[in-house]
Amino acid sequence: MGIEIERKFLVKSISGLMPWQRSGLIPLTLRQGYLKNSKDVTVRIRTSDETGYITVKGPTKNASRKEFEYEIALAEAIEMLALCQDAIIEKKRYCMDYKGFRWEIDQFSGKNQGLVVAEIELSTPDEYFDKPPWLGREVTSDPRYCNACLATHPFQKW
Repeated sequence: MGIEIERKFLVKSISGLMPWQRSGLIPLTLRQGYLKNSKDVTVRIRTSDETGYITVKGPTKNASRKEFEYEIALAEAIEMLALCQDAIIEKKRYCMDYKGFRWEIDQFSGKNQGLVVAEIELSTPDEYFDKPPWLGREVTSDPRYCNACLATHPFQKW
């Protein structure tokens, strides 16, 4: 069984530059949608450049939840995304290391344009990590920032 322990933060610029602009990082292009989207379970379809994934996630409790992710054929993922209709999330993902931890920084586009969020996966919910200077307010417990919520209640409509 897979357990995901993840904390999420807003990202701020430093001297007008975002973290990936300072580091020359190359992004992944992600598109994702939800075949099932409820408090108890989400079933997500994602394309990441040339790869497809299906992911099943349980409810979040204390920044933790069950997660099962499997690679699928890109063509099948594209067909399944079409079933998600208008509830599609588009974003660029930049991955960077900071003091021994991997950060995933998502720059949203489309209906969530303007939102930039950083996520870190931990071994325990209270594991200590040094916060990068570009890290803003923590939004882990704010359900509006959950990707499944952003699919149906986009950032631009808040």
